[in-house]
Amino acid sequence: MTATEWLIDAPDSHRPDTRGYRLSLATSADEVRAARVLRDGVFADENYGTTTDPAGNDRDDVDDRCDHLIVWYCGNVRSPVRVGERKTAVATIRLLPPHRNDAAPRGAGLGANRIFGLMPLESLLDSTVEVGGACVHADHRTGTAASLLWGGVARYLHLTGYRYAIGCAPVDLRDGGSNAAAFWDLVRQRHLAPAERRCRARIPVPIGGVQRADAPVVPPMLPGCLRWGATICGPPAANEMYCTAEFLVLLDLQGADRRYLRRFLGVGGRDEPGSPRGGPRRGVR
Repeated sequence: MTATEWLIDAPDSHRPDTRGYRLSLATSADEVRAARVLRDGVFADENYGTTTDPAGNDRDDVDDRCDHLIVWYCGNVRSPVRVGERKTAVATIRLLPPHRNDAAPRGAGLGANRIFGLMPLESLLDSTVEVGGACVHADHRTGTAASLLWGGVARYLHLTGYRYAIGCAPVDLRDGGSNAAAFWDLVRQRHLAPAERRCRARIPVPIGGVQRADAPVVPPMLPGCLRWGATICGPPAANEMYCTAEFLVLLDLQGADRRYLRRFLGVGGRDEPGSPRGGPRRGVR
């Protein structure tokens, strides 16, 4: 087991009761395949298609260059998995670290570049991991699985020494854009990135005069990330293939809420987020 795998798979002393869920990095082709099957099933159920994720990334091209975090359901105290029964993948997210992206400029190698102009972030991308394909099975959206995934992302960044994470969060536009417009209003009030980090949408979503939903429905994976301190890098872009509004999310580990860092990492103020606590640095795998 590598240092990265050990750190991510280590027990969480701050949240010992995970109710039958366990997080790990995929270490075999079968585990990556399980993540793909889960992702395809979730995206198909939510009408995002099955061969690409909502950000437009070809799964075969990108998956082979990514690390895959998977939350497995192994039963709980009331319904434990018996001997011989198999664990089930119920949540996943894939991570593309910069050492596996040799594009120049760096942003050209990211899936988000197909939807946004990333030049305002180019100076950060040597230290940025792109997250994508994030999904949680509909039967497991109680918060535990998503929390485990974000904890895994935090540990991954912390160990490898990368400071930032970036990704696109889709919001369905089949309601005419009312939910996306309401969420954008919330972003402008609480979660908007500084002007120098805002990126231009290649196809803007025309939501200026759209009637707002009473209360926005936030994408399932996003609330925890926003509570952690992530920001949204400007107005949403239209993904015409899947009829979604994509919001560009940027997380700065050094600027993250310290309460969540303590929860996910056990950081008590002695370690500097974004720097590894010993062990291998970038390119550990």
